[in-house]
Amino acid sequence: MNSRVILPLLFLVFLYGCASTGSTRKGKEGRAGGHEKDCPVGSTYRGEAVYYAKKFHGRKTASGEIFDMNKLTAAHRTLPFGTTVRVINLKNRKSVIVSINDRGPFGNNSRIIDISPAAAKRIDMLKDGVVEVEIEILAYE
Repeated sequence: MNSRVILPLLFLVFLYGCASTGSTRKGKEGRAGGHEKDCPVGSTYRGEAVYYAKKFHGRKTASGEIFDMNKLTAAHRTLPFGTTVRVINLKNRKSVIVSINDRGPFGNNSRIIDISPAAAKRIDMLKDGVVEVEIEILAYE
């Protein structure tokens, strides 16, 4: 095959990898691990979202910020702190934009993001607790 065929195919494979999985692997602290570190702004992936318990209000996050349950923030295992993402509840298509300022969720690989109660309220997931979401990377700080 010539390069005019190979290069577009490689690009399509790259884009498919960015948007097709909800699992992550641990990477360097502050960097996205697995496939996310190479995904451009606009990339999406799916998995489950949960939200923080109110008992964490006022505690320090992994980024050093104090967790405020009334702000639109989130925890992700590997995305850099300050990354802005859109979280879309796939059950009702409601979305919210949050900033990554903590690490987690841990213990369940299908869970890809842990959002604040304020963000959970915006996408109407407080009653459900765990919902299927799509994450869209909007900006890296």
